[in-house]
Order: sequence, then C-alpha cells, then structure tokens
Amino acid sequence: MKHASMALLLPAILSFLLSFSAQAADSYPEKTGEKLATGVANIVTGIGEIPKNMMISSQKKGTIYGVTAGFFVGIVQTVGRTLSGALDIATFVIPTTSLVQPTYIWNDFNRETTYSAWRMR
Repeated sequence: MKHASMALLLPAILSFLLSFSAQAADSYPEKTGEKLATGVANIVTGIGEIPKNMMISSQKKGTIYGVTAGFFVGIVQTVGRTLSGALDIATFVIPTTSLVQPTYIWNDFNRETTYSAWRMR
C-alpha cells in the first residue's frame, strides 16, 4: 500500500514542478516535456473532478443537487480528464495544446471543465 501511494504521489509532484518551468516553453523538447507532464498530471488528478463538480453544482443549484448530480457529472469529467491525459502521454511527441481546459485541475478549481480541439503550440 505504501509503494502504491508513492507511485501515485511521485508523478503528481513531478508534473507539478514541471508545470512551473514549462510555462515559457519555446523549444521542441520543452514543449513535448510539458505535454508529457500535463498528461501525467491529468491522469493522476482526474479523480479530483468529482469533488470539484460537486462543489460547483452545489454553489449553482444547492447542496442536494450538488451532492447527487455533481457526483455523476464528476465521474464523467474524471473519465474525460483521465482519457485526455492518456492521449497527451500517447502523443507527447506532437507538441499540441491539451484537450481539457483548464489544463491542470488546480489552475481554476471553480471553473467547469471544458474540452477543445488540439492546436499546435
């Protein structure tokens, strides 16, 4: 159990640290590294979409709605963010923007997650 926790925590910390230096990515290796870090971060933090959507739904339509409907929306968004992260990892050699917005779940926790088309960086 301790090794499993460390296996999940290490990529999250690594991607968090890489996100700061990757904001000024100008070269090809920096862009691909940022995309790889984004993919890892979105896979690891995808589960955070559940409490995020419960909170957003509760603020908009009340606690009961947030706990029920927000939970199910969060599950769908978890799958979306996790699959987007997996796709970013699989295609990190092509420097494109992330499909999911905000790119990292912690960037704007009060904003609903949306998805957009890929664009070259």
